[in-house]
Amino acid sequence: MKSIFREYDIRGIYQKELNEDIVKKIGYFLGEKIDKEYVLVSYDARVHSPILADWLISGFNKAGKKVILGGILPTGVNYFGNFQKLCLDGIGSVEVGGGVQITGSHNPPEYNGFKITIDKKPFFGEQIYSLGDEILSSDIEIEDNTSKIEYDLKSQYIDYIVNQFSHLQGLENNFVFDCGNGVAGVVLREILDKLKIKNYKILFEKPDGTFPNHHPDPSEEENLQDIKKEIKEYGFAYDGDADRIAFLDTKYNYKGDILALFFAKNMKNPTIISEVKATQMMYDEIDKIGKSVMYKTGHSNLKVKIAELNADMAAEVSGHIFFNDRYFGVDDAIYVTFRIMELIKDGFEFDKEYEKLPKVYNTDEIKIQTTEEAKFEIIAKLKEKLNQDKEKLQIKKIIDVDGVRVIFENGWGLVRASNTTPVIVTRFEAKNEKDLDIIQKTLMKYLDELKG
Repeated sequence: MKSIFREYDIRGIYQKELNEDIVKKIGYFLGEKIDKEYVLVSYDARVHSPILADWLISGFNKAGKKVILGGILPTGVNYFGNFQKLCLDGIGSVEVGGGVQITGSHNPPEYNGFKITIDKKPFFGEQIYSLGDEILSSDIEIEDNTSKIEYDLKSQYIDYIVNQFSHLQGLENNFVFDCGNGVAGVVLREILDKLKIKNYKILFEKPDGTFPNHHPDPSEEENLQDIKKEIKEYGFAYDGDADRIAFLDTKYNYKGDILALFFAKNMKNPTIISEVKATQMMYDEIDKIGKSVMYKTGHSNLKVKIAELNADMAAEVSGHIFFNDRYFGVDDAIYVTFRIMELIKDGFEFDKEYEKLPKVYNTDEIKIQTTEEAKFEIIAKLKEKLNQDKEKLQIKKIIDVDGVRVIFENGWGLVRASNTTPVIVTRFEAKNEKDLDIIQKTLMKYLDELKG
């Protein structure tokens, strides 16, 4: 059971791990940590999400909290609700002390979980591990009590987006959207229609937690085959809870780090945060016009860092993009969609700007199966061994903010332990294909030896 309490969220298999007893206790012990009276709950399209909501709400009620239920919504809308005044019938305007989005994100259908915000900040890392210890050592019994205040946060969010992007009214480019049967489809069409965007097509719009058409993870190329067949100008694809985005045109799939660079080009003296998996070229190019910061992978880590530095935005390669510029520093792929459409309206030529960038060669993420127990130990041993052989390998620098990013003269390699799965993640980049091959083979050899 302890493995469901992860670095960025709580996640596990419905009933096998996320059972009634555990989920009620999650609600109760989280409620004990929230100072304000109200807490916001919403959920994704998974078939068991409403059941988990009832169990969670019972726990919150036991802790004396009042639950505002937003219903089925994208994760970004839950984050949005944490920064708003919610006008409740007969009560008036309230602010929530925390929010929980029930979601399994891009995991298979049998999974579910909880992304948690308390006092407008992510609840993660040691906070989650400590919560897990409390829950697993407790024998408290929590009765059913699903009392809640149902609230139309969806309409408040749609009105906000339409107002913020009213200058996009009547945009005539051709767009296609792949909702992947996740929750992007809950809000997307209504926003597009209110903005009078006419030339669009939505694929797999209806939320369906069995994900009958393809797996809801747009960071994997195999899940983009349907949208690629439909793109005439621009395409957008979302993960299951719509906090990650893929953006494509007829020529390229623009990863999150490249999008961060494009947005930076349209900001004055920007401060942009990204992660250890991001291309070095992005950091170098941003430093010509502003300031770049490399930090740990993970949506919770980046939300904390963006607030700490008051940066303009942050981005992960996988498509988590966080705007602090004109927004709340959270990863909301629906909001990001319309920021991209702004660039399109302003005449930003994505393909030409991409082709002007310095050429680099890189791999996608390469994932190596291991165990939860072994993954961090392997990384520690690798770091020690690379430092011993630094001179022999002609390593310029080792960055250990998250795993090890090994900098060579003409490229770099990253080896890090995933915080969400029992895998080691690698990625490699170089200025030419020959150096890419050398860097990859060098680090993989070390890794193979340590893995045994």
